[in-house]
Formats: sequence, structure tokens, C-alpha cells
Amino acid sequence: MTAALLEVMDLAKRFPVKTPQGMGQLHAVDGVSFRIDAGETVGLVGESGCGKSTLVRLLTRTLALSDGQIRFLGADLGLVDPRDMPQHKSRCDVQMVFQDPHDSLNPRYTAFDTIAEPLRLLAGIRDANELRTRVEEIARLTGLPHELLPRFPHQLSGGQKARVGIARAAVLRPRLLVLDEPTAALDVSVQVVILQLLANLKRELGMSFLFVSHDLNVVRLLCDRVLVMYLGRVVESGPAQEVFANPRHPYTRALIASIPGSGRAAADHLLAGEPQSPIRMAHRPAPTRCHFHGRCPHGTATCEQSLPALRGVSPAREAACHFTDTLPEF
Repeated sequence: MTAALLEVMDLAKRFPVKTPQGMGQLHAVDGVSFRIDAGETVGLVGESGCGKSTLVRLLTRTLALSDGQIRFLGADLGLVDPRDMPQHKSRCDVQMVFQDPHDSLNPRYTAFDTIAEPLRLLAGIRDANELRTRVEEIARLTGLPHELLPRFPHQLSGGQKARVGIARAAVLRPRLLVLDEPTAALDVSVQVVILQLLANLKRELGMSFLFVSHDLNVVRLLCDRVLVMYLGRVVESGPAQEVFANPRHPYTRALIASIPGSGRAAADHLLAGEPQSPIRMAHRPAPTRCHFHGRCPHGTATCEQSLPALRGVSPAREAACHFTDTLPEF
């Protein structure tokens, strides 16, 4: 197996919280491990509150981790203090496209200045001609007409703002692009154009993507592999087409069955009950039961007593369920 571009090992993030019973710790990310290879697109899915955004903040080093390792190009990126990350050498290689193209752009900057800013701050480019050449090149690759470069955000459409945000992240030609719901705030017709743009950009620049999304259809079409998160943990991972065709975890089945037009009977996979609290109290031992127990339609006493580990269930497939091998046909 070749060396991974990004390798995450037992990553954890805990936040101290005050409760009526005393101080506790909220386990936002709880022992997550995965890898992203060069040129690969990995999708990250899960319902709101599962830990996706916290995981993204850890990977982009805007948040200090509690435990674990983040290895990028062989170096331990997890040792970098978030305060030092803006000047760190890896900053050029890991860039992010934000969810809201409206709020993530500086209203005082033109599209040109927004795209040129990373070149000035991170690449140290000051020559006006070189800046214009680099900005116009990435504008061409992202389908942003040059006549729009002098405009301010309020003079651009939602799709044009999205292109500016993508161009800003891609102008440094990063090795890894983290995309946090990049099409969520856009009309459906514009989403299709932006997704095609991302596919072309990946092919042109040879980048890897971590694609965070609630839109499972987009993940199925765009991603090579998919990671499914639930309450801070990865509960299933594998090639996207295999996971969508034959999910091996009950939570993944419920997510896929909820896709309109999926051909699955959503009523057969409805989840009862409420999620467990991610807060653990200092005076209690760590929970040993499955995090999905109480909502899972297949849960038994075994799930109450034992937390299943993420284990291989077939080549390139992993699932964290005691009964993944005996689940009924999906």
C-alpha cells in the first residue's frame, strides 16, 4: 500500500461542559481513523451534530485536538498549534471551501483581491504581473469570466460567489481541498454546474478532496469512498458505490433509505428514540454500549454491554456493528 496523503489515527476532540450534575466532557470527535490517498475524493456524511464540522476544524488546524494524530505527507500535522497554522508550510497544501459563499467573502474585497490574497500572504508573491497571471489562470479553470474580477461580492450571483470561493482555495494548487457543503446554499441548477467544475478542477490540478455533505446523491456521484459518522465516530466506510448498494451498518441503511427516489422503503428503516448524549460525566466510567443502541432496529443486549469497533467486513469495507454479517438483505 502506498503512503497516504492524509492519515488520521484515533483522533479525538473533547470540550468541557457544565451540566446540572457537574462538569462533564462533550466527545465531539471520538477515536476517528481514516486515510485519504493522492487524487482521491472522500465523502464525509452524517446527520447534524455527528461531529463533521469539528473534524474538519481539526484537520485544517483551526482547532486543537485532544488526542490522536494527523499525518499529512508523512509529517505530524497534529503537533502544529492552531495559532501557528497560518504561517506553517503545510498551509499552502491544505485549503478549504466554506459552506456559505455569501458570508465567507470579504465585502470590501473585489473578486480579484479575494483570489489574490492567499498568493500574497502564503506564497509571498508581490509582483503585480505575476499576481494577475495566477489569478486569471485559476479564474479560467473555475469558469469565472475575467470581466467579473473587479466586482465586489454584492455585484455577483450566488454561483459566481461560489466560483470565487473555490478559486481562492485552489489558486495555491493545494494537495488537499476540504469542501464543507460547497453547494448547500445554491440553487439546484447552479449546484450541478459547481459539481462539474469541481470534478474538472480535480482532474486539471490533481488534488484530493474531502467532501462534507448532507446530500447523499452528490456524495454517491462525486466521491470514490465514503465515511459515515454517528455521534463522533465513523460507523462505516468503503467505496462509495459499494456502500450505497449494500450498506453494512443500520445507521447507513437509514440514511440511504431516506434519499428521495432511492427505491428503498424509508418506513422499513425509520429510527426510533433519541440519540445518546455525547456528554460524559467525570464521575462515571466511559460508556461501553454501542452509541447507536436505542435507535437501532436490530439492537440486542450485546449492544447494551459492548461498544463495537470499526472492523473489516470485506476488502476495503469497514463497519462498526456486532451484527453486520447477519443483517437482512437491503
